[in-house]
Amino acid sequence: MKLWLGLCLLFATQVFSQTGVQLAKVYDAEPVDQYLVSEKLDGIRAIWDGERLVTRNGHPIVTPEGYTQGWPKLWLDGELWAGEGKFHLVQQTVLDNTPNTADWQQITYMVFDAPSAEDTFEQRAERYLAVILSLDSPTIRPISQHQVSDAAALYQWLDKVVAKGGEGLMLHRKDALHRSGRSDALLKLKPYMDAEARVIGHIPGKGKYEGKLGSLLVEMPDGKQFRIGTGFTDVERAQPPAIGDHVTYRYQGLTQNGIPRFASFIRVRQD
Repeated sequence: MKLWLGLCLLFATQVFSQTGVQLAKVYDAEPVDQYLVSEKLDGIRAIWDGERLVTRNGHPIVTPEGYTQGWPKLWLDGELWAGEGKFHLVQQTVLDNTPNTADWQQITYMVFDAPSAEDTFEQRAERYLAVILSLDSPTIRPISQHQVSDAAALYQWLDKVVAKGGEGLMLHRKDALHRSGRSDALLKLKPYMDAEARVIGHIPGKGKYEGKLGSLLVEMPDGKQFRIGTGFTDVERAQPPAIGDHVTYRYQGLTQNGIPRFASFIRVRQD
């Protein structure tokens, strides 16, 4: 209790007024000794501003009564997560304006940063770990950050995470200050690459997909267009993402023209 009160007093004036969230670039052989590493959780990104939960774009998240009771008056960044392979449960629950208490009981806010304009990530990790461990709340937990000795150990860890159904790893540069946008301060490592694109058209299916979606015509942020024709369920082909939706897809490198190879649909981005 003394630790908790002390931390509250210490950080009450340091709540970070957010101007934007950090976004991850792809790991590309950077020296791992400069980073702290944690598992990448497949959930819904959420910001706790000390009073309420919002998506990374600032949209309010409606939680059941009492879900955030006792949470600190401190800006936090994390994932609403229910375990490996349960993204759709989280998505349906978190984005519902009428919270389902039973489903929310399966979801935990997993914190991986306490944004501050003045502290390095290593300092911020120590902060959120101490603050959250001092709480008596079943709905919020800290994500532990670990030092990895070399790239071989990093990929061994990645293999273990993927084998249990996990998504990948996140690397936070230890000496980096919090800055919005993408930089080498935050990297992701997966067994495949992923990105987002905007839906600009529907290509009708043929054969067994006649009368349904064959592929999506999408546009990358740089204006390049390509098709995504795999990864859809039958339901998604019958009710495809709408024109203007942003979708997440996985791919295996780029062509000489900068087009994703073997693009496969993952999901519509809802936040």
